[in-house]
Amino acid sequence: MSKTTRRRSVFGRLRTRAAVLAVGLGVSTALGTGVALAADAAEQDDFFASGTASQLAEAAGRQAAEQHKAAHSAEVKKAAEKKAQQRADEDRRSSRDSDRRAAPSWRKPVSGDYELSAGFGNSGGRWAHKHSGQDFAVPTGTRVQAAHGGTVVKAGPNGAGDGPAYGNAVVIKHDDHTYSQYAHLSKVRVAVGQHVNTGQEIARSGTTGNSSGPHLHFEIRSTPDYGTAREPVAVLARYGVHV
Repeated sequence: MSKTTRRRSVFGRLRTRAAVLAVGLGVSTALGTGVALAADAAEQDDFFASGTASQLAEAAGRQAAEQHKAAHSAEVKKAAEKKAQQRADEDRRSSRDSDRRAAPSWRKPVSGDYELSAGFGNSGGRWAHKHSGQDFAVPTGTRVQAAHGGTVVKAGPNGAGDGPAYGNAVVIKHDDHTYSQYAHLSKVRVAVGQHVNTGQEIARSGTTGNSSGPHLHFEIRSTPDYGTAREPVAVLARYGVHV
């Protein structure tokens, strides 16, 4: 073999080895890069997964804390509203009790000036029987008021059913099962079945029926009918009303 031929053969083998080494190096490099990229991706997946779980846990914790705070605030608000309502109820009850104490339960049956004329139990030519009430001498048209609150059970002419001697009359039933009667009226302002309050105007005084002059005839009865009268001045005094 010539010297030139040997050189070419050696050079060819060297090129082949270099190519093989290059290919091997490229494959190794490529494989290394792939493995590195896969490892990096796995690391990043682990990082994002752990980060997301941590964030979710933190968010859930914040949400739970906010819900607890909101529930506590709602309970506090509800308790405050309940307490305010209780105070308002107590104030209303106290006001009603104060009004009851301040307002007299009974009053005189006439307003303004008057004179006491014929009293309970008086006898004389004007009455077939002893006088059954207390007379308040007042001008015709004087305001007549309910001595105590109650329900009207009689109202109208002919003594509201008790006879013509009473003229126009009204009878009121009270909550203690007593009855008050008002007679010789010029005008009647109420009707049967009507509820009236203490001091409410129910009529105007007059001189209708068996009357010698303008006045109010006032009775306290144990029933709504004639013949059950009680001494009215004593009953009023028992309730703190002095005539």
